[in-house]
Amino acid sequence: MNVLIVYAHPSKISYTFQILTQLIQELGKEHYDVALSDLYEMNFLSDMTAKEFEREGSGNLELPVSNDVMAEHRKIEAADCIIFLYPVWWSDCPAKLKGWFDRVFSVGYAYGYEGGNKIQKMKALKLAQVICTAGYSNEYLKEIGIAGSMETIMLGDRLGSRFENKDMTILGGTLKIDDVRQEHSDKIVEVVNRIKRCCH
Repeated sequence: MNVLIVYAHPSKISYTFQILTQLIQELGKEHYDVALSDLYEMNFLSDMTAKEFEREGSGNLELPVSNDVMAEHRKIEAADCIIFLYPVWWSDCPAKLKGWFDRVFSVGYAYGYEGGNKIQKMKALKLAQVICTAGYSNEYLKEIGIAGSMETIMLGDRLGSRFENKDMTILGGTLKIDDVRQEHSDKIVEVVNRIKRCCH
């Protein structure tokens, strides 16, 4: 099985990077083929260019798609499952990942209409698994409504009907990391088990 990880964090000494390392190890135990889009390592362009906006804004599918975006499309087409891993910054994902959605989920590929007919060349994948690290606890994020809003934006809008199954795992409480490290490790194992159930 092929798994694509779209990862957004600038630091290799971050807790989120530790989660990425464990995640790759757990997927390796299942002998899955793992592709990684490390957006900061790739220096992925998060800002849509004027030419890209012209294509998106007008829905003109005759205009070209950027090479870096086409490379991400090829990774998506090869995948059975996509994992999005990132820290929660100001109640959402880092701008680098938001820009990935802006540019990669392009018109004519992830959405659009032509002659009144809906266009979506992107295949419907079996599972999208979102994993995000957060300083506040899960309970607090739910209490103040942030957890719900993140799920609505990420699962409902960005991922939408493009995946047969969608799930978000918030690894909260990282302000007291020693108290939650084992719990988070167990949750990563649960994520891999969910992938096994959904994608086999």
